[in-house]
Amino acid sequence: MPTNKFVRAVFPGSFDPITNAHLDVVRRSVKIFDELIIGVGDNPAKDHLFTGPERREMIDELIKDMPEVKVECYSGLTVEYVRSKDAQVIVRGLRNLMDVQYEFQLALINRTVAGIETVFIMTDERFGFTSSTLIQEVGRFGGDVSGLLPPSVYEKLQIKLKKSKNK
Repeated sequence: MPTNKFVRAVFPGSFDPITNAHLDVVRRSVKIFDELIIGVGDNPAKDHLFTGPERREMIDELIKDMPEVKVECYSGLTVEYVRSKDAQVIVRGLRNLMDVQYEFQLALINRTVAGIETVFIMTDERFGFTSSTLIQEVGRFGGDVSGLLPPSVYEKLQIKLKKSKNK
């Protein structure tokens, strides 16, 4: 029986930087959910290349033609953030089998602790190896990562890496 219930989902991550794989998950999520909030997390355990506001700005630029998508920075527990947004679902992208094991554990704890469901979206097979951390590393050593990032993000990454190299 169809329902007309509005479903808000949160796609959390560090997005440092946002990749074509992330955008693939966003594009597919908007076909499923009424509203998608991209939660740009501040993880103190990670040494971020871009600041939270810089990451948000890059994403805002990429989603300007997607009215059902919002971008926000947050800190703290993801499930608490999801609750604060009155979202029913956490969206997670899966690239490969290694992701499945880790994400499965997170999904179970989030459902047990907070009653929040997780929906997994498989990324396009072209992105099965893509990670922001790996892109940063390859970029630092001069590797060509242009095909893994939106052009505007690639430009910002090049500028950021050049600045960090000159320090």
